[in-house]
Amino acid sequence: MGTRIEELTPAFSIHPGEMILDEIMANGYSQSEFAKKLGMNRSQLNEIIKGKRDVNAELATLLEAALGLPAKYWLNLQNQYDIDKVKIEEKAAKQVDAIKEFDAISQFVAVKYLKKQSIICGDPVDDLPNIYNVYGVHNQQELIAEYNNPQYARFRKSEKLNIDKTNLIGWVKYSEFTAKRVDVSTFKDDSWESLKRELRKVIYDNRDVHERARNILGTYGIKLLYQPKAEKVPVDGIAFWSDENPTISMTLRHKRLDNFAFTLFHELGHVFLHLLGDRDKEIIDLFKNDEKFKTSKEEIEANDFASDNLIPKDDWSSFMANESITEEMVYDFADKVGINASIILGRICFEIGRYNIKTSISHQIN
Repeated sequence: MGTRIEELTPAFSIHPGEMILDEIMANGYSQSEFAKKLGMNRSQLNEIIKGKRDVNAELATLLEAALGLPAKYWLNLQNQYDIDKVKIEEKAAKQVDAIKEFDAISQFVAVKYLKKQSIICGDPVDDLPNIYNVYGVHNQQELIAEYNNPQYARFRKSEKLNIDKTNLIGWVKYSEFTAKRVDVSTFKDDSWESLKRELRKVIYDNRDVHERARNILGTYGIKLLYQPKAEKVPVDGIAFWSDENPTISMTLRHKRLDNFAFTLFHELGHVFLHLLGDRDKEIIDLFKNDEKFKTSKEEIEANDFASDNLIPKDDWSSFMANESITEEMVYDFADKVGINASIILGRICFEIGRYNIKTSISHQIN
């Protein structure tokens, strides 16, 4: 439903004095002549014209007699001026309050990031409700409390980690906000094996991978989002619940199939290993973090889940037992286990700690 015209706040208010001046000039009077006609001195008329005096019933009656325009017309002009003036003053007061409130919360909000996502436009009156909506809060106090939530404590500012906590929380909240607007099928927690087969086929084909993966996960009741990375937020992905659906949000910082596949399967590991038993859990995965986090039980389990479901563990052990591995052997093994050759090559590079191997195998994601 649109806003009715009478509910709009005018940019400025017009005093009836301006209209009186127009009529005086249109009828060929000087101000002195017209003042005499009304029975007042010129200074009184000038104050009315400049808006320093209001039009009352007596003056409206005189104007009707002198100019031929009904007294009600002049009284209506005065009434509308009074209403507009109040609206403008209220709007100004609201603007001042919004500016102060925005300044008070700006240090806790990922302002630049939300501007890039068109959540913030620059007008605090419009921006405040949008910010609170994204952050899932109702006011300044709740937003600051969310910023100080213990789950974000490990992301306090650190030169070593170089993580902007404000931007990280903003990225997380924007992911949660976006997820609520995504509709997918009902989630079934026993669907992993069939889901895995379809995803492995998509990765093997390496064709429209991002879109096909998102569509497949959607049919299994899992929301998959691709969100732009925020400044100084070295995040790969996050896994959380959005209403009744597990959700994965990824930054797609690499254009490599092996990186995408491993990150996706890693986040799916969190879904099937860790989120099913805790709907309040939220797992944020960073590509630069402290050793304590990287060696946590949940991260190790998600890494093993990704590795073993992309390449079966026993098959991988047998393959790596070869004294030497050729490019042809990589292709043959990839066909045998039904996964793209770039996944095999990426795993080899990771395990031997070398990423500059000369090969015709492409890592490009399509």
